[in-house]
Amino acid sequence: MLPLVLVLLLAVLLFGLGFAVKALWWIAVIVLVLWLLGFVARGTNAGGSRGRWYRW
Repeated sequence: MLPLVLVLLLAVLLFGLGFAVKALWWIAVIVLVLWLLGFVARGTNAGGSRGRWYRW
């Protein structure tokens, strides 16, 4: 009985880990797209030069 429970626990753990990794990949892709759009859509400052779109 114990090996069956361990195999089921391992299967649930691997399924959860696979879902989390896939979700993190989608979040990384979305952040990358927003970051690239920030470079394209940044405005100009009073001097006419293109300023930084981030604050730091």
